[in-house]
This record gives sequence, C-alpha cells and structure tokens, in this order.
Amino acid sequence: MDPTTDNGPTGAPRDARASLEALRAEISKAVVGQDPAVTGLVVALLCRGHVLLEGVPGVAKTLLVRALASSLELDTKRVQFTPDLMPSDITGSLVYDARTTEFSFQPGPVFTNLLLADEINRTPPKTQSSLLETMEERQVTVDGTARPLPEPFLVAATQNPVEYEGTYPLPEAQLDRFLLKLTVPLPSRQDEIDVLTRHADGFNPRDLRAAGVRPVAGAADLEAARAAVAKTSVSPEITAYVVDVCRATRESPSLTLGVSPRGATALLSTARAWAWLTGRDYVIPDDVKALALPTLRHRIQLRPEAEMEGVTADSVINAILAHVPVPR
Repeated sequence: MDPTTDNGPTGAPRDARASLEALRAEISKAVVGQDPAVTGLVVALLCRGHVLLEGVPGVAKTLLVRALASSLELDTKRVQFTPDLMPSDITGSLVYDARTTEFSFQPGPVFTNLLLADEINRTPPKTQSSLLETMEERQVTVDGTARPLPEPFLVAATQNPVEYEGTYPLPEAQLDRFLLKLTVPLPSRQDEIDVLTRHADGFNPRDLRAAGVRPVAGAADLEAARAAVAKTSVSPEITAYVVDVCRATRESPSLTLGVSPRGATALLSTARAWAWLTGRDYVIPDDVKALALPTLRHRIQLRPEAEMEGVTADSVINAILAHVPVPR
C-alpha cells in the first residue's frame, strides 16, 4: 500500500498528522515548556485562523513564532509594531516610477505566509485596523484594486499584558478576528533550568538552524491536514453543546459581553481540529472543553465590578463549562 494513502480514521493521508506531530517536536528544540501554545499554533494553522500570544517579556513569544516559521517551508516576515508605524508600512502602497511615469504597487510585509506582528498593541488603532481586511478577507485593497494574499496565511501577534503605558488596547472587533488567544506563562522551575542549560551549552535563539530546527512540513501537508479536519464529524448533540456554552456567556452576570455566533463557529472549528490531532474522526465534549479557554477568553468582556472582585475571563468560562450539561 502507498504510505501516503489512508491508514488513519479520517480518510486522510497518513503522513498529514505525522508531519504536524513532527512540527510540534521540531519547535520544542528551540522552545521549552510551552506545549499548549505550540499546539494552539498548529490548531490555528489547521483552521486557517490567527493567533494572539499574550505574556510578559522574556517568555519566548517571538521565539515561538520564529521556531514555527523555521519548521515550515513557508515564507515569513516580522513587523515590529511601533507608535509611528503607518498602515501602508504593513499593507504596501503605490510608488511612483519616474522612468515609466507610472505608479506601481509595492507589496508590504503582509504579503507572506506567516506574519509575526510583534507587540501589536504598541501601534495606533489606524494601523491596527489595517490588519482587519487582511485577517478576515485575506486580501489587501489599494486604490480600489484587491490583491489576494498568499495561501496559507497566518497572523501571529504578540502583546504584553502588564505594561499599558504607551499602548493601544485592541478593539473588540479586532480581537474577534483572532481565532485563539494563547497565554504564554512563566516556565516551571525545571523548564527554566532546562532553558539555562541550553544557553550554557551554546544555544543561540537568533540562530535556530544551528539549534537543529529544520523544515519538517509545508503547504501540501497543511492542505492535506485541513482536508482531513473537514471530514471530522460533529454530532447534533455536540453542536448543541457548543451553542449552549456560548449562550451561557451571554447570560453570565459577570459579563457585559458574551460570545457571538462567530465565536461559537470558531469553537466548533478548533474542537474539530483538536479531535483530528488526537487521532479521532469525530468530536467529543472533551474536545470542546480543551479549546474553550483559548477560543473564547478574548471574546468576552468582564463587568468592572467583577474585575475588582478578582474574577477573570478564564474563571467565568471554567464555571460555565462546569454547569452546562454535557451530552452523553
């Protein structure tokens, strides 16, 4: 039998899941102890979504995305968001050519497969909003002409949750365009020891190739995996469960804003991707629970009095998951 034909439960090429498992293993050569964030990035790739990475400085947010880019045979670009960054610096602009006396379009860094938007909350709303069309429509419109972006296309944006001076919080409409919001926590004591040991042994985060990070997957692998995820079945009971969880956020007394139908669609999509990654061709309630926090935490808004009492978005979602009846 051809090794690239189906041996798995979803009717997918057998190598599709293996290539993405290898992708996770390859990233771990550079990043220690951030397995949930690595898995979240893989899920986002499968769902054609975008990722917001939140964590204090120095927890390897940028390194994580760079390692992902190095592990994929895809084009990647990085933009350091600053207060003086203009929309055209991201999307591109028309440039006048004196020799031909004509204007030609000069593509911006958004014309890539993987865009690292570093410290996205440090640039003004006008520049932040320039990403809205690219993230949702996967195109850039300049002078009335729509220019499609390469496929696959993923925006991985980072932001610092504790330093707000000189920052511009992302508006709700922009947050909703991110499929997942992944928190990158401080490492455990043992993981931090492993990080320092690697550095003592000569690890250079600016030279991932020297660290042994190699491309192990590409666009064809992603397309095969996405086709397999699309075949992952969802029962009516699971669909109703996703709806009930999202509707419960709209009725929570701790929230002023609950999850929209777009958020419910996103949760169903990420649960299907996770089910396929774990080797099943159907979704179970545990898949929904596993992806509920990263998919929903940025789509809800706490009441000020709830925040003062120490309530967090994650605690509200966990409480809802504990109370919404689980289908059997």
